[in-house]
Amino acid sequence: MEQQPPQPSPSDAAYAPLDVLILAAGLGTRMRSHTAKVLHKLGGRPLIAHVCRTAAALMKEARPIHIIVGHQADEVRKAVVEELGEGGAVFITQIEQRGTGDAVMAAREELTDANSTLLVLSGDVPLMRPETLGALVQQHRTHRGRGAACTLLAVRLDDPTGYGRIVRDAENRFERIVEQKDASAEERAINEINAGIYCFETQSLFPALSQVKPANAQGEYYLTDVPGILRTGGGDVSVYPHPDAREVSGINTRVELAEFERILRVRTLRRLMLDSGVTFVDPTNSYVSPEAQIGRDTVIHPGAHIEGRTLIGEGCEIKAGVRITDSRVGNGVTVKDYSLIVDCEIADNCSIGPFAHLRMNARMDEGATVGNFVEMKKSRLGRKSKAMHLTYLGDATIGERTNIGAGTITCNYDGANKHATFIEDDVKIGSDTMLVAPVRVGARSVTGAGSVVTKDVPPDSLVAGVPAKVKKTFNEEHESEVMSQKSE
Repeated sequence: MEQQPPQPSPSDAAYAPLDVLILAAGLGTRMRSHTAKVLHKLGGRPLIAHVCRTAAALMKEARPIHIIVGHQADEVRKAVVEELGEGGAVFITQIEQRGTGDAVMAAREELTDANSTLLVLSGDVPLMRPETLGALVQQHRTHRGRGAACTLLAVRLDDPTGYGRIVRDAENRFERIVEQKDASAEERAINEINAGIYCFETQSLFPALSQVKPANAQGEYYLTDVPGILRTGGGDVSVYPHPDAREVSGINTRVELAEFERILRVRTLRRLMLDSGVTFVDPTNSYVSPEAQIGRDTVIHPGAHIEGRTLIGEGCEIKAGVRITDSRVGNGVTVKDYSLIVDCEIADNCSIGPFAHLRMNARMDEGATVGNFVEMKKSRLGRKSKAMHLTYLGDATIGERTNIGAGTITCNYDGANKHATFIEDDVKIGSDTMLVAPVRVGARSVTGAGSVVTKDVPPDSLVAGVPAKVKKTFNEEHESEVMSQKSE
């Protein structure tokens, strides 16, 4: 079951409001990429989008989230706005990449008068849960009954190499953070590490930041120096121990990105199996977006990819190699092997594929069938209509109980513009028919095999030839027979 964000306690109103600052200015050199690290995707969404969503779930007041940007700032802004909407974030530019302390200092003008509790996060830590951050904030506000000047989140690692160690005093209270490159042999033996997630009071944070010096092996302004400065100045620093190091870990390499993708996928499939009653024939070879919703008793076969905000109903069967992206699929739908569905809507009890391609808002009404090697683009296939083989339907509206013969093409493009095709109810389109749009085929009409239809076809007509011409008009007896079949 999906976790809910922490609920406010009765005393929350007595505390300073919460602000969130996300550090997203870095290049991420260990990714070996031209793309900023926070823009690399996990579960189909940029890393920064995951962090923004978690932060937004934590907020109890309508306050924008502050984002420090630098490398590829425009692209990072775009990713954040797509997640939070316009006005959901305030962007602050870090001119030079001079360390985490310098990044936070860039927000001084925006936050120095805020009189808030500031939660500082990194844009490359995508698996954080709102519950964890809520517990951190709560400990910060209530530490020793009077709150803390700073609270930092810590975890213990069997191998802490590369991380800043938390040094404690003789009374086991926080003393300082020492980075790996600046640590002594004794300090490197410490396995309690700083996860890079902090709570500060803005009124004390920036004066302490102004005391930070780049006196370290990297020549950078470390945010990790601030807790020690606050403690030396008489402030109380709290450490929130968290048992799950993976949840609060950042992504630094493509190897780690792949590992996090696996973790997120396993988490998603487990939730769908336990909470939604979905069957995965081979969970190790199934790929489902965390945003997707799948109904009870649906069966997903190996190699299927369910991407984006796809919604799949109950009792469906998604066969091997299928890819469905940002689409709505009704109940009782079968999607056969190696079909591709993107931005489409499929009603109940439809059948698709194998090797079908539906895209750009294609729509299938209840009980419709699309067969092998059929492509639909910006088209609607009416209730109980069929296009079974080797057909292209582009910019077409097709009525109910109509049959589209093999090899049919709606010729929707004249070299300059796209045009629409309309095929009404109870029509039979013969094999290899070319429908040169704009064109309409009237109800209950038939096209002969190999016809090229360049003009509208009247209802109850048979047309054939190149170009197609009316060969006969069906009599009332035939019409009555069609209507009788329709009522059955």
